[in-house]
Amino acid sequence: MWKTTQNSDPEDTDELTAMVCLESDLQDGQMKEVEIGHHSVLLTRHEGKYSALGNQCTHYGAPLSQGVVSGNRVRCPWHGSCFNICTGDLEEFPGIDSLPCHKVKIQNSKVYVTVNRKDLKQQKRIRSMGGAVPGVAHTILLLGGGIASLMCAETLRQEKFGGRIIMVSRDHLLPYDKTRLSKVMNVESDTIVLRRMEFYHQYDIEVWLRKEVLSVDTDRKTVAFDDGLVQNYDQLLISTGCRAKALDVPGTKLRNIMMLETPEDARQIHAACMGSNVVLVGTSFVGMEVASYLLDKASSITVIGSSELPYQNTLGREVGRITMMMLSEYNIKFYMNDIVTEIKGVNGKVKEVVLKSGKVIPTDVLIVGIGSIPNSAFLQGTKIQMNPKKLVIVDKYMRTNVPDVFCAGDLATFPLAMAKNQLVNIGHWQMAQAQGRVAALNMLGKETELTSVPFYWTVLLGKTIRYAGYGEGYTELVMKGNIQEHKFLALYLKNDEVIAAAGLNFDPAVSAVAERLSSGKVITKKEAQSDDLRWLQMS
Repeated sequence: MWKTTQNSDPEDTDELTAMVCLESDLQDGQMKEVEIGHHSVLLTRHEGKYSALGNQCTHYGAPLSQGVVSGNRVRCPWHGSCFNICTGDLEEFPGIDSLPCHKVKIQNSKVYVTVNRKDLKQQKRIRSMGGAVPGVAHTILLLGGGIASLMCAETLRQEKFGGRIIMVSRDHLLPYDKTRLSKVMNVESDTIVLRRMEFYHQYDIEVWLRKEVLSVDTDRKTVAFDDGLVQNYDQLLISTGCRAKALDVPGTKLRNIMMLETPEDARQIHAACMGSNVVLVGTSFVGMEVASYLLDKASSITVIGSSELPYQNTLGREVGRITMMMLSEYNIKFYMNDIVTEIKGVNGKVKEVVLKSGKVIPTDVLIVGIGSIPNSAFLQGTKIQMNPKKLVIVDKYMRTNVPDVFCAGDLATFPLAMAKNQLVNIGHWQMAQAQGRVAALNMLGKETELTSVPFYWTVLLGKTIRYAGYGEGYTELVMKGNIQEHKFLALYLKNDEVIAAAGLNFDPAVSAVAERLSSGKVITKKEAQSDDLRWLQMS
C-alpha cells in the first residue's frame, strides 16, 4: 500500500486531501491501493484519466486492489463483483451496492485525492433511485421474495420507473443473503437481511410477506393469492424459485429429519447436531458446506452420495476427489455410489439409515440435501411455457412466451451467452441477481441481453473454492498448482477452449478467467497448458 502525504485540512473539516503518487507512477490499466486518513482507497487509471474509489468490495469487503482490471471496470478477487472504475457503479453481482467515488486532480505532475470523511466511513453507496410518481398507474408485480425480485425492484427505481412495485413473498422475512445459511448456520435472521424495511418505504417498494400465489391469469393479467386477494398487474416477474426435495422412502415422517431452506431451518440444524451423530444425504455444494460447518459441533458425520465423488457433475472428478480428501482428513465418513432405502426410528425419532448396499448407519439427525423442486405448480394450465422439469423457459431478455410476463432466478431456464445460447438452468445467487436486473430493464423497454458469466463460491474448512463459467460437457481438465497443498487452479476445456475455472488459494485467477469469458476473448488450450500465466492479467 502506498502511504500518502496529507496536504491540508485539519480534523474538523469535511474533506481530506492527500498527494497519493506521481503522475508517471501509474499506467493505463493499472491500479494501486493508497492510504488516506487511515482508510484504503483504490486509485486507477483508464485512458489517461485517474479515478479514486473505495477499495473494499461492497459484497464481503475484499480488497479490490488484489482483483482484476479490464477496460473501465475492476472485478473483485473473491466473488466476482464488478465496478465501473470511473463512476464506482456496480456492474456485476453478487454485490448489491456501489462504491464511493473521490475527487482526483493533477497538479505539477502529482496526483491528489480529496475524500469526504463520511465516504471514508461508509464503504458502500446506494445508486440514485426514484420513487412512485403520483398519477402513474402502471403496476409491476414481483412474485417471490428472493434476490431476483429485489434486484428487479431496485433496478426499476434506479431507472426512475414511477409506477407501483409490489414484491410478494411467502416468507415472513424480507429478502436475505441465502448463501450464508450453509456457512454460518446459527445465524440470526436480522444479520443477513439485505435491505431494511425503511429502504422499501423510502423507495415506494411494497412488500407483502406471508402471502402465497395460487394462480395466474395471463389473459386478465391477474394473480390470485391464498388469502383470497386478486391483484392486477401490467407486467409480471415470476421468481418463486425452488424448494428442497425430500427423500421418498419409508420413515420420512420421523422427527429429526431436516432440510435447509430458511434461517430457522439453519438454526434448528445447528442446535440438533450439537454432540449428535449426523448423517447427511447429498454431496451438493450446500451438503458439503453443512458437513464442513458441523465438524467441530457434531459427534460424528457421515455423508451419503449417489455418485462416486462429490461435485462430480459440476466441478468434476478431480476437484471432487480433493474435497473428499480434505473432509476425510477430519474423520467425515463417505458412503458413495449408494442411496437411502429406508429410515428407521425409535419413539418417533430417527435412529438408523438403511442404504441400498445393505449398510445400516446409526444416527441422531438426518439432513437431506438431494436437490430441488421448482415452485411452479401455480403455473399449470397457463399459457406460460415450461420444460419437462417444470422450469419456465425464457429468452435472453428474460421474457417468457407470454407478453409482459418475465421470469428470473432458480425457476428460469435461459440461453447462456457464453455457452452459445444453450438453454440452461443455473441456481447461482449472482445469476439470479443479473436476471432480475435484465428483466427490469426490458420491462422498461431498454433492450438488454443477459451476458453474465456464472460465478459461484463454496466454503470448506475455512477455505473458499471459487468457480466461474459453465463447465458442463467439458472434455479436458488442466490443473495448475499443488493439490496436496490445497492450492490449485482447474481449467475446464471443451473444443480446445477454456469454458470454466475453479480455484482454491489461487486468487485472483478465477476472477481473471471470468473477465476473459465475459469480454468474449477465447482462452485457448495452449494458454491453459502454458506455465506462463501472464494471460490471466487483464487490462
